[in-house]
Amino acid sequence: MSEEGRLDLTSSSGPSVLEEAFSKLKRSIWVFHLNTGSCNGCDIEVLDVLTPYFDVERFGIKLVGSPRHADLILLTGPVTIKTINKVIKAIKAMPRPRLVLALGSCGVGGGIWFNTYATLGGYTKLEEILKEAGVEVDRVVYVPGCPVRPEAIIYGVAVLLGLLQPKSKHKRVVAIEG
Repeated sequence: MSEEGRLDLTSSSGPSVLEEAFSKLKRSIWVFHLNTGSCNGCDIEVLDVLTPYFDVERFGIKLVGSPRHADLILLTGPVTIKTINKVIKAIKAMPRPRLVLALGSCGVGGGIWFNTYATLGGYTKLEEILKEAGVEVDRVVYVPGCPVRPEAIIYGVAVLLGLLQPKSKHKRVVAIEG
């Protein structure tokens, strides 16, 4: 604990409190589903993951009703302007370490809505706004697809927790408008 009574997450001696908290998440992770304006295609796949067919509760993955109880946010949608304040508020309400799984083409880069007037264009633009607001997200994994497959969601959670290695690395490119 620091002098102000806040938890010091950046200890330089030994594993930090954040790393220690992250290592405890591997057995059980609680997720909060955050729709930021999606078409509900990915939302249906998220619900499919939680059904007895895929039975992710056997891996310790459990859906919770509040971001205050969540370790991971399943973010779907291109982040509409109308939802941006609520999205920031939900991510800010999560305890650290904050984990985000950006799902679907819209969640990753905005999909077909990436440069419309009503959306931000996916998590990459949201990440910039979160940094300006002082909200830190500790790990992010992008799971593309339209809609994203349930198997890919489970794989993304395993990669996020460090249980599996990612099959590919991403390289961010910037599209020139005009």
